[in-house]
Amino acid sequence: MSDQIKTLYDICLEAGKEIMSVYEQDFDVAFKEDDSPLTIADERAHHVISQGLKSAFPDIPILSEEGRDIPYEERKKWSEFWLVDPVDGTKEFIKKNGEFTVNIALVEGNVSTLGVIYAPALDIMYIGSESEGAYKVEQASKVTADYWLDAAVELPMDQERDTIHVVASRSHMSEETEAFIEGLKGDVQTVSSGSSLKFCLVAEGEADYYPRYAPTMEWDTGAGQAIVEAAGGQVLRESDGERFTYNKKELLNEWFLVKR
Repeated sequence: MSDQIKTLYDICLEAGKEIMSVYEQDFDVAFKEDDSPLTIADERAHHVISQGLKSAFPDIPILSEEGRDIPYEERKKWSEFWLVDPVDGTKEFIKKNGEFTVNIALVEGNVSTLGVIYAPALDIMYIGSESEGAYKVEQASKVTADYWLDAAVELPMDQERDTIHVVASRSHMSEETEAFIEGLKGDVQTVSSGSSLKFCLVAEGEADYYPRYAPTMEWDTGAGQAIVEAAGGQVLRESDGERFTYNKKELLNEWFLVKR
């Protein structure tokens, strides 16, 4: 497996340690915005990730949620770049349900070709590469980067069931998502997960569809798309059914559908 994956594996573990050092504290979510525990966790993870990437890959620029103000006139010249969300899943972090992630993707041209998603509270790592496939590593922090593949399960995993599983909110389902589900033939069940772990459910085979008919940003989806596509799935624009792309002038994503 590529040295890039090994490096990203280690970087994600280190970022996860910084996030968990904040997450495991008793914090008051009513703090001022600039002092919120999530912001502190974001900043610490961003520092670890950016320093790690710059050290290992000095010629590849970084676009991160914590450093989003790079002009398009500069970005459009990039042939490749790292797309980073240091902590994805604000609500999950605050609720302390563990379903938040570190997301790192490599975008080449305007296509996400490599993605790593790490859920530090769950200690699960997902890895997807256009050339090397998709994998899941449980108890990731107990595995060194050199031997991660020995502990990994290749995705998608075999899933035999009679029902169609759709990733959707049980309590706040949008009209568009309801319409999508009603258009499916067969017995449909909803499954739920936080942050970019929704992509991972599809990559694993635990879910068949993830319709996202709500706003997201490029760093929310880059790593997840690489993992889904490496597992044989698709991430398609809702407007025209075409493959999702990146480094647009506006970093706000269109609505999309993830499918196995």
